[in-house]
Order: sequence, then C-alpha cells, then structure tokens
Amino acid sequence: MSAPAITADFIMRIGFGFWASKALFSAVELGLFTRLAKGPADGTVLSRDLGLHKRSARDFLDTLVALHLLERDGETYANTPDADRYLDRGKPSYIGGVLDLASQRLWSSWGSLTEALQTGLPQNERKEGAGNDLFEAVYNDPERLRIFLKGMTGTSLPTAQRLAELFPWKQVRTFADIGTAEGGLPVTIAREHPHLKGIGFDLPQVRPVFEDYVEANDLAGRVVFHGGDFFKEPLPTADVLVMGHILHDWNQEEKDVLLAKAYDALPSGGALIVYEMLIDDDRQENVMGLLMSLNMLVETTGGFDYTGADCVGWMRSAGFRDTRVEHLAGPYWAVIGIK
Repeated sequence: MSAPAITADFIMRIGFGFWASKALFSAVELGLFTRLAKGPADGTVLSRDLGLHKRSARDFLDTLVALHLLERDGETYANTPDADRYLDRGKPSYIGGVLDLASQRLWSSWGSLTEALQTGLPQNERKEGAGNDLFEAVYNDPERLRIFLKGMTGTSLPTAQRLAELFPWKQVRTFADIGTAEGGLPVTIAREHPHLKGIGFDLPQVRPVFEDYVEANDLAGRVVFHGGDFFKEPLPTADVLVMGHILHDWNQEEKDVLLAKAYDALPSGGALIVYEMLIDDDRQENVMGLLMSLNMLVETTGGFDYTGADCVGWMRSAGFRDTRVEHLAGPYWAVIGIK
C-alpha cells in the first residue's frame, strides 16, 4: 500500500476533519436525510422544515453536497443514494445511531485524548464519577443506554450483513450473539437464514430494548434474549457464538477468560466468530483499527484493539483449532475458530 503524499493540505484535512464530522452529526440529529427520503426539497422549504437560520442554511446544505451526502439541482436538494440507504431513520439499513453515539458521547471524551495518553485513564462518564467502568455508568442510565445500544446497532449492521453472507450458516441450527445490544446482528442473520434460531446475550437491562427491536423485525420466537453477565455466568450453548466489539473492551486477562468461556460453551465442531476493526498485522495500514484502540483508551479501564495474528494466538491458547482471519467489510475483519 503506497503512502499518500504528505502535503500541507493533507495535514490540514486531518487536523480539521472534525469540521466535517460535526456537520454530519448535526445533519443526522436534525433528521435531514430522513426528511429528504420523502422526496427532494427546495432549500427554503428544507430550511423551514429543519428550523435552520437563514444565515446558516445555504452553507450547511452545500457543505453536505461537497461531502457527497446530498445532491443539488438548482436550489433543490436530495439525498445521494448511499446517504438515503444508510441515513434515513425509516430504513432497516440506517446506521445513524452510531453517529449519534459519536456526537453525544465520544465527542467530549476524545477532547481529553491528550490526558488519556499521559495518564492511561478513561475520559468518559467514569471521569465524572458515574460508575466504576463504562458499562456500569451507561447501563444504569436509561438515556445513555438507549444512545449506546442504538450506536452499537449502527456499527454492526453492515458487518452483520456481510457475516450473514460469508459464514456457512446452512451447516448450523443455532447461534448466540454475545453482547448483543439491540440485537442488530442476530436479527440480520436470522432474517437471511430462516432455519436458524438465535440468542442475544447481554445484561438484563437490555431486554426490553432488544425485544422491541426483534418484534419490530417480526422475529419474536426465533430470536430470543438471554440476560446475564458474561464474566459471572456461563455463556449460552449454541452451534456458533459471535463476539463483535466485545474483546476490545477488556484487558488481556479478561480477553483470555471470555475466549475460554466461549470454548467451554461450544459443542465439538462449534465455531466462535470474533469481529472487530482489526489492526493490520504490520500495524501501519488500518487507521480505523488503530483509532478504535485509542477509543478504548478513552472509554475503558483496560481495553485495547489487536491484530488478527494476536487473536488467532489467543484462540489457539484457549483450545480452538482451524483458526482463520477473513475480511468482512471496510475496516472490519473476522477471526473464526473451530472447537
């Protein structure tokens, strides 16, 4: 992979990347893309519908055109096809929840990245005295929990769709998603493979949100919730266990515990699928994987991201055989191990 030319413009684009991020966050928060999913709109009408001030409206909308999220014909604006697919709240492919999570939680935490780099300490709710760790703080606050769970759905959906296509699901009957959040992954997989029965495993506070999401997707009965703490209780028994965005939350000892518990819960021949924004083995190409590891620095007390080779080694130490690494979508990769 050839390195880009490091010009002053390249450096400035990185340095001011937060401008584009916040423009997108505000568009999602305002429901702009959902409004335009109903049809193109004149800029004046759109500004009125969104409550935009006349001073800001034109520059804001044209910024989104320049970012290739909107199209403009004269004074009429419309979603681009991809924005319509991923940013309309009315579509099952909507990923805006993770952008809300970034805007409402991660934005402020990352403002203290320098402090995190110097202290090794989280910069989120725990810093504010709102719990001993990220999950205690978030799961005990209904509004924070709602934002977090929807964010996890937004993060998971494109990857879940690819996983539904990639893995040989016809060979298994049951699966369980460990740390399921709203249930985006089990719903996606079960919808694509009608013979499967799925379990979503998460802390008990998640149950009503999970069951509402499953019922809204007409999968009640085939996809069920199992409440529990995966450090205190055995994992559900199923032919396949999935851990997405789970291992990176924890330190090395805790990672090893979770992999051992997964091995114990699986039948002979069962599979564990771990997926993350894996860091490339040379640690110099997958920027998102490396940035995600910094996100674990500001969000958790001991979490970190890792390479595919790292995860393969940990799985083999836990007893898994026939481990392999497969690309899913974008910066996401899966590590699959067979018991």
